[in-house]
Amino acid sequence: MSTLTALGPLDGRYASKTADLNAIFSEYGLIRYRTTVEVRWLLALCAEPGIPEARSLTGEEIEQVEGILANFSESDAQRVKDIEKTTNHDVKAVEYFLKEKIAGTSIEPLSEFLHFACTSEDINNLSHALQLRDGLAVITAAQAEITTALVELAREGRDVAMLARTHGQTASPTTVGKEIAVVVNRLRKQSESIGSIAILGKLNGAVGNYNAHLSAYPDVDWPALARGIIEDELGLQQNPFTIQIEPHDYMAEVFHAMMRWNTVLLDLDRDIWTYISLAYFGQRTIKGEVGSSTMPHKVNPIDFENSEGNIGLANALFEHLASKLPVSRLQRDLSDSTVLRNMGAAFGYSLIAYRSTLKGLSKLTVNREQLAADLDHAWEVLAEPIQTVMRKAGIEEPYEKLKALTRGQSVTQETIRAFLDTLDLPQADKDRLADLTPATYIGMAPQIVDRLS
Repeated sequence: MSTLTALGPLDGRYASKTADLNAIFSEYGLIRYRTTVEVRWLLALCAEPGIPEARSLTGEEIEQVEGILANFSESDAQRVKDIEKTTNHDVKAVEYFLKEKIAGTSIEPLSEFLHFACTSEDINNLSHALQLRDGLAVITAAQAEITTALVELAREGRDVAMLARTHGQTASPTTVGKEIAVVVNRLRKQSESIGSIAILGKLNGAVGNYNAHLSAYPDVDWPALARGIIEDELGLQQNPFTIQIEPHDYMAEVFHAMMRWNTVLLDLDRDIWTYISLAYFGQRTIKGEVGSSTMPHKVNPIDFENSEGNIGLANALFEHLASKLPVSRLQRDLSDSTVLRNMGAAFGYSLIAYRSTLKGLSKLTVNREQLAADLDHAWEVLAEPIQTVMRKAGIEEPYEKLKALTRGQSVTQETIRAFLDTLDLPQADKDRLADLTPATYIGMAPQIVDRLS
């Protein structure tokens, strides 16, 4: 298979953008994580004094077992797949692979302590948790890049006045920086949510009760032994309340949080697209690039469009993962297994979106001239401060008077000045209003940007 013959774009057209996820969410990655869990379990059993038949390993033997992980290769994963052709069971194939690796060594007599008292889901749930943990590290790094780029854009546009548009119509002015700062704050909140979710795991047997474990060694503190592997060795958090599967509720939390982060970015993509169409932002051209196959002048906002489309795909997958995975018939059904294999696709589409947005942001330029021109043609926005000061002064029907002056009318600086002259206002208020322009009527927008850390 090549990128030209791949069934889907993640491994085809966009393969270079998703390559950082390959070793995590691929079949190779899953087999490697399964091998890691099996090895950690064997080493823990051999180190447990209450299991004398699993004797302590020498330093050399431990190095030998650790070397299986350190040197795990694509050919090792292929061997597991070859074994699976016979077993028709992917986790059992890993067990048999490891037995092959220690065959003929001093560790071979301990081979039956590989996968000891485990159900396949003990291995799988921890492997999927490790995939999720490592995948999130890649994803959150890309999210941080976007946030950093937006902070820079917000600071650059701190004082750049911009006509706001509510309902698509002219509204009270703001600044470019303040509008971007809002997005930064929203993204940061969702990033905090993603980072606060504990990634859980279990290692407690066929239905979560350590049944088989206790049948062999009733005096061993199995929950403590399992916790040592889950938390100390793998860096996850033990869930003591499980059925055969870890119930996946934490996964739903992660996927919903990812959806929220992506939705904020989607909102930004569409707003930037609109600002580009209004010529508030320009786009740096790249030599050799073509915007339209027939219209040579075009520089299309394709990066933000690409991001929008891929976020839609990512969130559709995250939604299904989040709604499907926490549901399991009785103590176990297998419908989650095939669904879990698509975590990488959801992360992949997200990563494509993030890198497209980053590329688009890198090409943006603030069109100060167009922003200023738009403001200069929107003197009607000063109706808001004038009627507000009129209210303060107790003038009757201020809103109605400004509505009659501005709604559906052509309003200029002269129109505003002439109206101010008719008002019985304190001179200080009248002077302050007379000095206002659409470009200076921006409230505390710059100071809001300054609150970004």
